[in-house]
This record gives sequence, C-alpha cells and structure tokens, in this order.
Amino acid sequence: MASASRARIDAGIRAAAARGESTPVSPTGWLRIALRGAALIGGLAVFTPLHYAFRALAYGSPFPEWFLYLAARICGARVRVIGTPLKRDVFFIANHISWLDILALGGASGTAYVAKAETAQVPVVGWLAKINRTVFVKRENRLGVAEQINALREALADNWSVTVFPEGTTTDGQSLLPFKTSMMRVLEPPPPGVFVQPVVLDYGAMAEWIGWVGEEGGINNALRVLSRRGNFTLKIHFLEPFSPGEFVGRKEISAVARGRIEAKLLEILGRPLRDFAWSVAPVRYQPPEAEFPVE
Repeated sequence: MASASRARIDAGIRAAAARGESTPVSPTGWLRIALRGAALIGGLAVFTPLHYAFRALAYGSPFPEWFLYLAARICGARVRVIGTPLKRDVFFIANHISWLDILALGGASGTAYVAKAETAQVPVVGWLAKINRTVFVKRENRLGVAEQINALREALADNWSVTVFPEGTTTDGQSLLPFKTSMMRVLEPPPPGVFVQPVVLDYGAMAEWIGWVGEEGGINNALRVLSRRGNFTLKIHFLEPFSPGEFVGRKEISAVARGRIEAKLLEILGRPLRDFAWSVAPVRYQPPEAEFPVE
C-alpha cells in the first residue's frame, strides 16, 4: 500500500514538472544535493589539474573520462555496460533521456559529443564540454554546415569516438522520436575505417523519473535527480557496429541505426513504444492528443 502511494506521489511530481511547475525538495533532499554537489566540486578539483598537467606532456588525457565516470556515480547512476564499445574511429548514435546520459556514456567510452553552440557559453558546463572535446554546432546556421561537417571529420580523423543524440531532445525512456540526420552528413561519404555503433540507454523503472521532458526547466530537473534517495541502474547497451559505407547516404544510415535502437527498446520494455507527448521542433514531431501519462 505504501509503495502504491509513493508511486502516485512520484507520478504527480513528474507530471507537475513536465508542466513546468517547480517541484518540492525535502530537507533531506537538499542535504543530498549539497553532498553530491560537494563531491562533484571535489572531483573537479582533483581531476582538472591532472588533466592540464597531462596535456602539457601528451595528447589524449584520460582524466575527462574518469571524471565523467565518477560524476555519474555521484549523481546516483550505477552504470552497467552491455556489449563492447569501439574505442576509436566510431560514430555512436544513441537515444537520449537525460543530461546524465552525457556523464554515463562519456565515462563508459570516453566519447566526445556533438552539442548546440549555445552550450559553449553556459558557465562551467561549456568549459567542461570543451575539455571533453565537444564539437559545437549551430543547427540554424545552414551556411555553416560545411564548416561543422569539417569539424566532425577532424574529430573522427583524430581517432575520437563521437556521439550524436539525433532525437533532438530528451525523452521518457518509453518513446523513440524520428531522427534528425543533418549532422550525419559527416558520413557522406564516411571517413575511411569509421564505423557506426548504435547505443541504447536504459534506466529501467527510473526512466520516467530521470527523464527531462515537457516544459520542465533544467535546474528543476537537476534538483529532482540530485535530491533522490539511493542509486539506480543505468544499462548502456552497445549494439553491433556496422560500416556506413554499406548504405546509401545519411538517411539510410540513420534508418538502420534507429531500427536497431527501436528493436532493442522493444526487447527491453517488452511492449510497444508509446507516442511521445510533446512537440519537438528539431525533428518536426507533433504528438497525438494526449496528456502526460500518470500511472
């Protein structure tokens, strides 16, 4: 009975957050936020000077990857890697649920990311993104597409792994949006030796609580996640990689990757995916008439 009541309360909080309302944090929740924040700052204080000292002597510092792994654990994620991530010359294509995806996937694979140009201007976040070799793009700047593609090609040529989240937003772990393919132009034609590896992020029963959806602000979502008691399991499924050269153009490559991700999600959930309940302009998605699900 208590667990059912707790589930109803959690569902109500999720629904309020998705409507853009500020959701409550208990006194013990604020304590957890403070402790986790202090631990993150402590991790930065240790790993940042080590990173810069390493970079003064050699290329390819391991410290951003180690920090991201630690940061994911501090935030409560217990990451389980299923499958084998390629370490170099790989273009990861993943579903997207939370800002935690970036910490967990980066900590598990050392990948760099493609991010909106505005991210570079966000205090602390932008600095951390640059340390992790993020490729910044201006999605609305059609005249600069060639320059952005060149930046991605340079990243892949330097033997990085690069990750894109082509849904255009975070979802609830129960849906999969159409894929935006513009930044996959880097695969037309694919650089020599580069593979595509689809990735599925699975938060299990925690997906809807963790998910950053609807009108919820980033700060409110971060407070909800960081104030939560205990830990949760995040399974990262690295699916079978494939050579993009075997397919014709980015749209076909995208369709293959999305099909494999969808099949894995169906296997994990054990039921059909549901329609996402909010509009997503980057992928021109409009939902059917539906309210935020409260279970």
